[in-house]
Amino acid sequence: MEDFKDILARRKKDPGRLLDILADVQAREGRVPPAAVAEIARALKLSEAEVRGVVTFYHFFSLDSRGRAAVYLNDSVTSRMNGRAAVARAFEEEAADALIGLFPTSCIGMNDQEPSAIINGVVFTRLTAERARDIVRGLRAGASARDLVGTYGDGANQSDLVRAMVMNDIRRRGPVLFGPFEPGSAVRAAVSLKPEQVVEEVRRSNLLGRGGAGFPTGLKWDLCRKEKADRHYVVCNADEGEPGTFKDRVILTELPRLLFEGMAVAGYAVGAREGVLYLRAEYSYLKARLESVLDAMRREGLLGKNVAGSPDFDFDIIIKSGAGAYVCGEESALLESAEGKRGEPRDRPPFPVQVGYQGQPTTVNNVETLATAAQVLAHGAAWFTSMGTPKSAGTKLLSVSGDCAAPGVYEVEFGLTVRDLLDMVGGGDAQAVQVGGPSGTCLSPAGFDRKVCFSDLATGGSVIVFGPGRDIFEAVASFMEFFVEESCGWCTPCRAGNVLLKRKFEKVVAGRGAARDLEELEAWGKLVKATSRCGLGQTSPNPILTTLQNFRGLYEAKVRTGADFVPDFDLGEALQEGCSAAGRQPECKESLHD
Repeated sequence: MEDFKDILARRKKDPGRLLDILADVQAREGRVPPAAVAEIARALKLSEAEVRGVVTFYHFFSLDSRGRAAVYLNDSVTSRMNGRAAVARAFEEEAADALIGLFPTSCIGMNDQEPSAIINGVVFTRLTAERARDIVRGLRAGASARDLVGTYGDGANQSDLVRAMVMNDIRRRGPVLFGPFEPGSAVRAAVSLKPEQVVEEVRRSNLLGRGGAGFPTGLKWDLCRKEKADRHYVVCNADEGEPGTFKDRVILTELPRLLFEGMAVAGYAVGAREGVLYLRAEYSYLKARLESVLDAMRREGLLGKNVAGSPDFDFDIIIKSGAGAYVCGEESALLESAEGKRGEPRDRPPFPVQVGYQGQPTTVNNVETLATAAQVLAHGAAWFTSMGTPKSAGTKLLSVSGDCAAPGVYEVEFGLTVRDLLDMVGGGDAQAVQVGGPSGTCLSPAGFDRKVCFSDLATGGSVIVFGPGRDIFEAVASFMEFFVEESCGWCTPCRAGNVLLKRKFEKVVAGRGAARDLEELEAWGKLVKATSRCGLGQTSPNPILTTLQNFRGLYEAKVRTGADFVPDFDLGEALQEGCSAAGRQPECKESLHD
């Protein structure tokens, strides 16, 4: 019988590495079988229920076999816009046996090159129906997914440790993240100051969190530093799961040293000896190269003992992988996941800066935030505040996808209008722009003069362009499906409220709505936002609420004028199929649809 002692030994039987252990088992077995659950539970001193609970929480784990080749086909709105349906049909038709398991998957960070999929851990981009058939034929003939990649992408995607067909699609290199940087300069600048001086420099820079919330980075570090505890931690949130966002992917690919120096700077500022990079499962193809960069930095004295020659600063970084759960982008859920548990949000307070990773004070920062912090230390706060707006200093990386001539990553100064951005990317004829992903704002042309900055349009980086002829309701439906699927289910407003919102929305779009339904959509959406436990539920109604606000006419065209109430259920329509089969007419006197 197969045992899993080698996997457990490699992870040192550490319960905190449970996700890594399960990922190793899933990769080897194609599932997490009952024997593995039992052995892992014994070795980690957990119950089998706890281990199964973790397996069933994450998208990329399964108790059942997913076939010799598991195809995780991206189901984001931009994938659908670029022909996903035909690709899915091709996979289904060609894989008529148990060789292939096809699984719809939330955004995998490839929105600039859709349709895309992950097959046995290997990323495939710009898929077509014919390419899908060729892949299945190759797998059936005995080729590995890696053998079928073909041409590699650009930059570090071509390196021996990555070998991915992913393109960086860097369209605009700005002065901060893509500006000049001398390796080691940020860490050396930090250790030449006292920790509180590093915090003050970051505060003076007005660096706000780039994940979308915009919390002042210097303040977060200061709060963490002042907490008295045995240990402090730095955690980098690389769980870039918001559909339409892929800018962190490019930082991880091309600028990992900048990111890791930013983590070291944060570690020095808050008094941490250890940092954790929480890497989303979809970016696991980058892990070997990231580990190689960390090894190089240790050899150069930029990580490990006496960092940058400072006798008072020891700091190192480990990488922990996620397993496919959007909610883990919320910082407390991420911490639970990094500790080897289900990624369920924690009650707050206490906040992570008080009680975070392993119960210790922790600063959780986004990839872009930490990379930017390194440049702030290297070049100074005054340099940084000379860019952007008074309240939004510096630059922002934007992930642009959808109906535009040049999808990709753009580094722009804060204050840029949406209209100017559309001209830059070749999307000037847009009828709508989704800023900030599904949890953000859907703008009509009347809002295109709004500015990308924290005082107007705050965004984690996603910008999806919808050209003329696109059905805005199809995009809203896709976004609501996403939120219903990704809710962790802990609180009723999010678990049930989003389902009710989605059904009410579908009723209106089907032409069975009254004015009252629009009022209820708005009221229910606000209630879900106000009563949900974490950021997922607090933003999940936005696809409906922001389109109700900015595309009201489209909704009003769907409702029945003068009707106070229109039922969901149409008896005549429900009987029609059966009556047609029997050659009879429905016996109800009238259709409830009338």
